[in-house]
Amino acid sequence: MNIVSTVTGGRRLRADAERNRRKILDAAADLFATRGIDITLDDVARHAKVGVGTVYRRFTCKQELVDGVFQQHMDDMVDAATGAMQCADPWDGLVEFVALTCERMALNRGMGDVFFTSDDGREQIACARERVTPIVDALIVRAQDAGELRPDVTVNDLFTVSRMIESVIDFTRPVAPEAWRRYLGLVLDGMRAEGAARTPLSAPSLTDEQVEEAKAACVRR
Repeated sequence: MNIVSTVTGGRRLRADAERNRRKILDAAADLFATRGIDITLDDVARHAKVGVGTVYRRFTCKQELVDGVFQQHMDDMVDAATGAMQCADPWDGLVEFVALTCERMALNRGMGDVFFTSDDGREQIACARERVTPIVDALIVRAQDAGELRPDVTVNDLFTVSRMIESVIDFTRPVAPEAWRRYLGLVLDGMRAEGAARTPLSAPSLTDEQVEEAKAACVRR
């Protein structure tokens, strides 16, 4: 047996396997961003231009693939929350984090699906969520202590607000992709402490035509 050939062949197989894995992850990331996570491994195989068996050998179920694709996104959210804690103004830090979360959902349909569905089978995402929750709670307490945030707001309120904005993103995306920023500003005003300054609305209201077009897009979907 030629040992050199065997070693070289083994390295080639590992390199091919890693290339295929990368192709699968890239294809899944593309589909998740444009269509959300309601796709199949067969869809991923077609998009990656690999055999279905190749996908199943590397990811036994879709949950594992979701975990692999969104782990870095969730780690980035942990970093963003940590960075927001360093903001000199507690209210600005909280708004910065909430706005970034919504922006990620606006750019990637799959992010909303990941945020608002169960973490079962997604160990890395669950781990990142456990890390980010206490930091967000600290952002809330910090803004409350500064007299900028209502004292009765909780971390679960922010989670629910994000879900509300995700619905706005889905509705307005076809006609006004940045419109969610206006409605986030309106919701944030409802969470401010009495007497605190209003949040500037950074996007205009939808026109009558945009509302009708958005409604038609919902019907088409």
